[in-house]
Amino acid sequence: MRLSNNTLYLALGMALTSTLMTGCGGSGGTNTVNTPTTPTPAPTPDTTAPTWQAGQFSPSSQFAHRCESPRSGIDPFENTAYPDVAGTMMHEKMWLRSFSHETYLWYDEVIDNDPNTFSTVAAYFAQLKTFQKTASGQDKDQFHFSESYEDYKKESQDGVSASFGLSWTIPQFRMAYVAYVNDNTPAADAGVQRGDRLLKVGDIDFLTFTNEDREQILTAFTPQPNQVVTLTLLDRNGQEKVITMTAQNLELVPVKNTQVFEHQGKQVGYMQFNQFVASAQDDLIDGFAKFNQDNIDELILDMRYNGGGIVIQASQLSYMIAGSQSNGRDFSIKTHNDKQSSKNEPLEFINQSVNWTTLRLNNDQLPSPQMKRVYVLSTGDTASASESVINALRGIDVEVILIGDDTRGKPFGFVPEQNCGTVYYTIQNKSANAKGFGDYEDGFIITPQASVIGETGLDAKVPGCRLDDDFSKDLGDKSERLFAGALHHIATGNCPAPERQGRTSYSQTATAPDTMNDVAPFTVPFQPLKHGAVYIDINMDQ
Repeated sequence: MRLSNNTLYLALGMALTSTLMTGCGGSGGTNTVNTPTTPTPAPTPDTTAPTWQAGQFSPSSQFAHRCESPRSGIDPFENTAYPDVAGTMMHEKMWLRSFSHETYLWYDEVIDNDPNTFSTVAAYFAQLKTFQKTASGQDKDQFHFSESYEDYKKESQDGVSASFGLSWTIPQFRMAYVAYVNDNTPAADAGVQRGDRLLKVGDIDFLTFTNEDREQILTAFTPQPNQVVTLTLLDRNGQEKVITMTAQNLELVPVKNTQVFEHQGKQVGYMQFNQFVASAQDDLIDGFAKFNQDNIDELILDMRYNGGGIVIQASQLSYMIAGSQSNGRDFSIKTHNDKQSSKNEPLEFINQSVNWTTLRLNNDQLPSPQMKRVYVLSTGDTASASESVINALRGIDVEVILIGDDTRGKPFGFVPEQNCGTVYYTIQNKSANAKGFGDYEDGFIITPQASVIGETGLDAKVPGCRLDDDFSKDLGDKSERLFAGALHHIATGNCPAPERQGRTSYSQTATAPDTMNDVAPFTVPFQPLKHGAVYIDINMDQ
C-alpha cells in the first residue's frame, strides 16, 4: 500500500482526529480504543477576549481550549486531564473561525461575519459554512454539525447510543416510517414493526407540527437515555396503536439477515448492512467468509438505510466484494483545500482486519468471493461511506447495479475536532475513485442500461431499477420489492414491470401536502457517526 509514515489515514464517511477514535470491539479488541497521542503543552489561561478584525486570521492554536466554562479533572474516556483552561466565549468563537479558515473545504466561500454579533458559540458556528447550492438546487453543505464530547465518545468508543432500538426513514414529505427494529429492544418489546408510520409524538401531530413543537418531535428520533416517549403509530394493516417506550443505551446492530440461497440455478448471497462502525467488523468478515465458502454467483448488499460511518471499513468491504481485482488499486483519493494539500493521499483497498484496541492492522487476510458484479439496494438514505463503496467499485470496473432509489450524495469527509466540550464536524475533504471521479453531490442516479453511455466509473449514472421501498414486508424477505427486484434482474437481466402500489403497498395511506407553505419539511436528524465519513489514523506496523 502506498501510504506515508506507515500510517493509514482513514475515513468513516466522516473523519476523526487522533483524540477522537471509533472503537466498539472488532477482531483482537475490547470495547475501548486508546488513541496514541503526542502530549502538547497546556494553553495558558486568558480571560481577556481577543479582538476580531475582518480578513485577519491568527492560527487556531492561539485560541484552542480557552473556554468560557472550562472543564476540570480527568476525562473518563481518555483517563487524562481535560485540556481546558479559563478563557472567554470570544476565544471559542475565534478558534472556530480560524479552524474553519484553515481546514474547511470551501473556506473562501465563508463570510467573515463579526463573532460579537452572535449571542452563542453554537449560533456563530452554524453560519461558518458555504451557503451556495449544487446544480440541482440543494445546499452544497448539508452536513455542518456539532454535538457534545460525551455523546460522541459514548457512541464512538462503546458502540452504544440512546435509542428505542428502531431506525426511521422519511421517504416522503412528513411521512416517517419505521425502517427496521432490532431484537430485544424497547421498540421490539412494544410491538413496533417495520412499516409502522408515525402519526403523533405525545399529542403533537407529525404531519402538521410547527417549529415550536420540534423539540418534542425530536424525542422520537434522538432521545436521551431513560427518556420516556409515547408514540401513535399506524401499522401495516391501517390500525392505529399507541405505545410508550423508555430509551436505553443500546449496542448497534450494523449487520443483519445474512443468508445464502439458490435462485434460478445460481447461489445468491444477501446481507443487510446498516452502518460502517467498528463493531460491524466481525459480522462482516463472518458473512463474507460464508459467501466465499458457499461460492456465491451473485451478491445483494442491502444498504438502503446505511448513511455512512468509518471509511476504512468501506475500503475493507469493497475489498471483500472485489478481492484480487482491487490489488494495487486506489479505493479513494481524497483532496483538501489548497492550504491542506499535503494531506491529499490515496487510500488503497484494505485486505486486513483492524485491531481496534491498538489501532493497527492484523496480520490476516479478509475473505472475498471475488465478485464481478454486486447489486446494491439503495434509497435516499444511502450516503457517504456507502456511496464511497459504490464509487470505488465502479472505479475498478466492478459492475454495480442499483435497485431502489437514487442515493443521497455525499462525497465529502470531515475530521471531528473537539474544543471546550463540543465536537465539531466541518467538511474538510472530498474523495474520488481510482479513475478520478467524485462529483456525485446529487447522489448516484439510477439510469436505464440503454442510457448509460461511456466508461464505467466516470459519472454518477448507475444502471439499475427504480423501485419504491416496500414497507409491507420485512427486510431480508425475498418477496420484499427491492429484494425481489434484484432477484428478477439476476434471473432475466431486466427490471420488473412498473408497479402502481405507491411507496408502502398499504391499503391505507395518508396524503402528504403538495406544498410546504404551511409546514416545513422534516428529515431524520443528522448524526455524524451514522451519516458521515470519518477518518482515523491506523498504524500499518503489525
